[in-house]
Amino acid sequence: MQPTPYTTLISATELQSHIAGGAPLMVFDCSFDLMQPSAGAQQYAAAHIPGAVFADLNENLSARHGTPGASGTLTAHEADRPASGGRHPLPSRERFAMWLSSVGFANTMQAVVYDRQGANYCGRLWWMLKWAGHDAVAVLDGGLQAWQAAGGAVRSGVEPAHFQSNFSLGAPLRQLATAEQVLAGLAQPGQTVIDARAPARFRGEVEPLDPVAGHIPGALNRPFAQNIGEDGRFKPANMLRAEFEALLGDRDPRCIVHQCGSGVSAVPNLLAMEIAGLGTTALFAGSWSEWCSDPARPVERG
Repeated sequence: MQPTPYTTLISATELQSHIAGGAPLMVFDCSFDLMQPSAGAQQYAAAHIPGAVFADLNENLSARHGTPGASGTLTAHEADRPASGGRHPLPSRERFAMWLSSVGFANTMQAVVYDRQGANYCGRLWWMLKWAGHDAVAVLDGGLQAWQAAGGAVRSGVEPAHFQSNFSLGAPLRQLATAEQVLAGLAQPGQTVIDARAPARFRGEVEPLDPVAGHIPGALNRPFAQNIGEDGRFKPANMLRAEFEALLGDRDPRCIVHQCGSGVSAVPNLLAMEIAGLGTTALFAGSWSEWCSDPARPVERG
């Protein structure tokens, strides 16, 4: 009998038990640094969970640097069209499936994703796997730090390559919202946008990465780091639920659209709502970087 899949979080001790049980599993290290893009690969090379595959935000989880699998070809094909805009555009689901196949990930596997940056980057791969129709994916709660604190071994250098697999896409399990849909939703009472950026960026006081400062009109602000407790793990479900309910007031949690600067750090908010039992919500992956690229879209400050 197949073990029950982990679909939100997995603890370090649970991962150790899962590995010891011999169930089909692939661990992904998603460490990254926006200001120094090569840092993640260097961190992985220095220390990672044995057997982990490195997933680079720019090279593997974004369209502009995406590469096909071993059997893939670059053509003017639907698979080569990004699924979103913004600074880190999503690759198409087809292109993503090709990458998963190239690293040997199969539909029968449990995926575990982690980083060492407070779940800022590994959530991207968690969401993308859900979007590809794969439910058995979990974030390692507390990241590499929690793994080491629990006595987990680490390895340096590179890992042997895996045999190519044939990952098959399923129906999307999470909703991808477009800029057009978010814009249309501004006129509707049902939509609520939650912005995961730092408060000063949300208010438009500073903007270190994008050409325009501000936020989507009517958006609420919840910086993604607020989901993480002092121990480096996600806060308890009841605490997360109380915090999101206080933020939302009488707004319907089912009508939430999450965004940030480029669709990456918004995912911890989305994941936290699921941990809190508030259901699945949508991701505007293009986020502020796509929104502000069109001067016709409205901007709010303050």
